[in-house]
Amino acid sequence: MASRANKTDAPLDDLMMVMDVVDTLRHEESQVARELKADERDAAMVDRLRQVYASQGIEVPDHILKAGVEDLKRDRFVYSPPKTGFQRTLAMIYISRGTWSKWLAAVFAVLLVVVVAWYFLVVMPKQRAEADLLARLEALPAAYSELVGRIDSLTDDTGVEATAATLAEDGRLALQDGKNEAAFKAEQDLRDLAARLQQVFEVQIVSREGEPTGLTRIPEANPNTENFYIVVEAVDPDGNVVEQSIQSEESGTAERVTKWGQRVSENIYDAVRRDKLEDGIVQKGVLGQKRRGELDINWNSGVQDGAITQW
Repeated sequence: MASRANKTDAPLDDLMMVMDVVDTLRHEESQVARELKADERDAAMVDRLRQVYASQGIEVPDHILKAGVEDLKRDRFVYSPPKTGFQRTLAMIYISRGTWSKWLAAVFAVLLVVVVAWYFLVVMPKQRAEADLLARLEALPAAYSELVGRIDSLTDDTGVEATAATLAEDGRLALQDGKNEAAFKAEQDLRDLAARLQQVFEVQIVSREGEPTGLTRIPEANPNTENFYIVVEAVDPDGNVVEQSIQSEESGTAERVTKWGQRVSENIYDAVRRDKLEDGIVQKGVLGQKRRGELDINWNSGVQDGAITQW
């Protein structure tokens, strides 16, 4: 059994010895090469190796020493890195996957956050706005009809009814032509008309401490004329002040205000002034009335066209 094991192990022992010889040769080769010519080098290497191992108490057969010299010439037992190529590149990518996979995961996570944020902050609001716009456009024809019916029920004025019908028709045509802004404006005009018809209030003279009741103006266009104004406000049956759209004859622009100066005759102006001087209160404090179903205010005699909003 022992002899069989020795025979089996011998090639491996020889290989290990040859590898050791080659390693020793690499350390000794430069010195031998300097001392000997090329044709004497192999024999010199074998002798040198024999001396080295003998000094260490190791007996190495000559065939092992010669095999080591031949293997040294063939660069056996020397690691040569693989040449650059596609397969090597794939192998290096696979080997370094632990590093680049983390960066790839981080980039993917950032992209995912960006995409999700873009969807929820940009796409969804846009889709919701488009859906709301479409729903409003689809509801406009029914809204026109409902508003015209409401206006007809509020007034017997054929002129107002004709105005409502015209606004509704203009809106339908704008809707057909894809003019959305014009279609929505027609709806708003109908709502404003219905709201004006439904309003009920009195135009009352402002007679509160610290606030003017009347004022005068000399117009720039006619310096020889003096205009007289009474400060008023619209008050509904519940006592609430109703905001009104008043066009100023000084600026030419309409403003939403809670009080304004209404132009009156000099007689009314003087009468209101005397009334307030008696006890600080204006007893006859109503200049006009707005009735349901009517668009305009029914003014008392002596009230003139024209108003101001700043003083």
